[in-house]
Amino acid sequence: MAPSLDSHVWATLFPLPWTAYVRLMAVKDDHVRAFYEMEALRNGWTITQLKRQIASQLYERTALSRDKATMLVRGQREADQADPEPPVSAAFRDPFILEFLNLKDEYSETDLEEALLAHLADFLLELGDDFAFVGRQRRLRLDDTWFRVDLVFFHRRLRCLVLIELKQGRFSYADAGQMTLYLNYARANWVKEGENPPIGLILCAEKGADEAHYALDGLPNPVLAAEYKLVLPDVAILANELSRTREQLEQRS
Repeated sequence: MAPSLDSHVWATLFPLPWTAYVRLMAVKDDHVRAFYEMEALRNGWTITQLKRQIASQLYERTALSRDKATMLVRGQREADQADPEPPVSAAFRDPFILEFLNLKDEYSETDLEEALLAHLADFLLELGDDFAFVGRQRRLRLDDTWFRVDLVFFHRRLRCLVLIELKQGRFSYADAGQMTLYLNYARANWVKEGENPPIGLILCAEKGADEAHYALDGLPNPVLAAEYKLVLPDVAILANELSRTREQLEQRS
């Protein structure tokens, strides 16, 4: 008969709560499971916070981000979402993982929009719990010209409309001007009593950090740019990149 282990030994072998290990066992890939276990230990996540981070695909989102260090720190800071009115930037993910769309290498912005609507339930899960779908191709007329906003959602906690423009290619400063036009119109004509001013989200295949920063900073209406990813790279490659980033963070601290 094997000797029994006392509580101190068990706590050393399994420092997380048992319910955390039950949830981690459902994560199939060893690299991904090790990431969440290590981050839970470093950050002192509760089981609720751990479940939230796994459900939001923090691992994939961090690995695909161009600024992995910021994403790791942000994941630590945003694990607890008790604040009823989070900062605008905290309410939106970046990058968005849209692998469920199954789009091929060649597609148009119309194809992207149609695929998102065909998989609306999955897209709402990717957006987050607080988003409600309002409409697509919302028309507005300025002078003699008609414009269309690709997608319109409502964010319950921020209490505002969210206008989404889909860009097949790279983000451009011109996209910020177009979105500002839409937001000014929406604020004057679509916002209902008691709602906050609308927010713009430009969902693009690629963005330059500097161009996005200088194009979006200081605008009268909040405008964010986020990348979307249609295919996830090899998990082992992502794990190596995350490991290097975590080592750099620990060396800084």
